[in-house]
Amino acid sequence: MSLYRELILPRLVHGAMRNPELVPYRKRALEQARGRVLEIGIGSGLNLPHYPNAVGEVLGVEPSARLAAMARRAATGVAFPVDVLEESAEAIPLDDDTIDTVVSTWTLCSIPDVGRALSELRRVLKPGGQLLFVEHGLSPDDSVRTWQHRLTPLWRCCAGGCHLNRPIDGLIESSGFRCTALRTGYAKGPRPMTFMYEGSARS
Repeated sequence: MSLYRELILPRLVHGAMRNPELVPYRKRALEQARGRVLEIGIGSGLNLPHYPNAVGEVLGVEPSARLAAMARRAATGVAFPVDVLEESAEAIPLDDDTIDTVVSTWTLCSIPDVGRALSELRRVLKPGGQLLFVEHGLSPDDSVRTWQHRLTPLWRCCAGGCHLNRPIDGLIESSGFRCTALRTGYAKGPRPMTFMYEGSARS
């Protein structure tokens, strides 16, 4: 693993995701979380303070060892048990039908095989369980899309595999989920990076 990906990128990710403008998105997504929660791409644990009392346990999946260590430190300040696994969402080490809620915040953009990861989420969710998500992705505006397609090859190389142009709702639904709520729009910042999808889905 390169020095950049191992040491520098985790700090950049943590710094970017600490943006206060993202807090309302986190709160809206997490207010519906219940029971045993799986959070993919838990990163440095920035979601942990925003989980409601209805959450009994959080299992976090994070492939970056440095970010996983940061998430474990963040977990010491919350009231529920947190277990952070240094694994990929493409191969989740959990049994079928064992999770009440899956949470994905700004994660589906960077998973190499996102279809496989979404299939894994369906596998571990209990019947009636739900996926809660906030993601950035493909804009409906032609001019913004053009820049997203142009920028993604370079952006992906310097931003840990992040794609600016993934159609998040289409990816979720093509994997067998059904979106039960979906809200889209631009956050503050450069439009190619800030078209947001937030909502929930069930299989």
